[in-house]
Amino acid sequence: APRMGGGTHLTGFRRGLTTTLKKYAEEHKLLDKVKVDVAGDDFREGLTAVISVKVLEPQFEGQTKTKLGNSEVAGAVSSAVSEALRYYLEEHPKQAKTIVEKIALAAQARHAAYNARNKVLRKSPLSGGGLPGKLADCSSRHAEDCELFLVEGDSAGGTAKQGRDRTFQAILPLRGKILNVEKAMDHKILDNQEITNLYRAMRVSIGTEEDPKEINLSKLAYHKIIIMTDADVDGSHIATLLMTFFFRRMRPIIEQGYLYLATPPLYKCSRGKNEEYCWTDAQVQQFIAVNGEKTKVQRYKGLGEMSAEELRDTTMDPEQRLLKQVNITDAAEADRIFSMLMGEDVAPRRDFIESNANYANIDA
Repeated sequence: APRMGGGTHLTGFRRGLTTTLKKYAEEHKLLDKVKVDVAGDDFREGLTAVISVKVLEPQFEGQTKTKLGNSEVAGAVSSAVSEALRYYLEEHPKQAKTIVEKIALAAQARHAAYNARNKVLRKSPLSGGGLPGKLADCSSRHAEDCELFLVEGDSAGGTAKQGRDRTFQAILPLRGKILNVEKAMDHKILDNQEITNLYRAMRVSIGTEEDPKEINLSKLAYHKIIIMTDADVDGSHIATLLMTFFFRRMRPIIEQGYLYLATPPLYKCSRGKNEEYCWTDAQVQQFIAVNGEKTKVQRYKGLGEMSAEELRDTTMDPEQRLLKQVNITDAAEADRIFSMLMGEDVAPRRDFIESNANYANIDA
């Protein structure tokens, strides 16, 4: 249901919609098997509506004039919505059943998300067993100085733990690819072990009585959260999944400048005593041009292939590394991009790949 603005027209719309749908479901016993309470928000979940109301002498509440105050409008809108919706439901029983099934699903998802949130996310991570077992925490408790590396896999995580500075650098290995939150419902997200590990490691709580999705960063333990994945296609996909999670579920982390991408090198070139790490093929060719064709070129297939010293020197040492800060310059465009790349609709994503990829085997 509409959330912007407000007023008696919206009150009437919500009342007419909820009352009519609830009455229809009760008369046809469509919600009898639902084992959870169905709330008014469940009837309006996912609904987009346009309401056009013409009032001869409108009265608005507040200085912004965005809330209609005419009391007679609520009853008129409620009656109009109820009548039109009642006729539609009776004349389209198949669609009506689908609508009620969606209402039941919304209620079940809301209850599942509430239970998952209470079970996992509102526990104090500092009160025994709250932190994820794979987290190698740092010793400092000054969040502005601390860094959390989100690392792809246990192998790279082990190397990162050996190469870190334990004073201010923490390591959290992630198993495989995390859930794509763009496609998942709330309770599925909060039941996902890797995602709950992220919340708990960062000491972030979620949910209030007013807003179950509100993020509380008051106890955030790190002011640098660094995504560190392999410099390959899979690594880029994992980084994209993590950025989708932060954009959709923890946007304040990005807005406050706490999210970064690490940039591990692709190559290590050596000739005699001369050594140089390279991030591009052009840098490799430049090294060879200077040092000769007998240059030894080592291609890193992943972070796990690097020694702890190499990973520290190239990717983790604040004095030598290159970090890319993730920020939002255009929220609407970012929203569109995430929906296109990570959402359910395949056609726009296919068009994007065909237009932008140098080579893409779409059917693979």
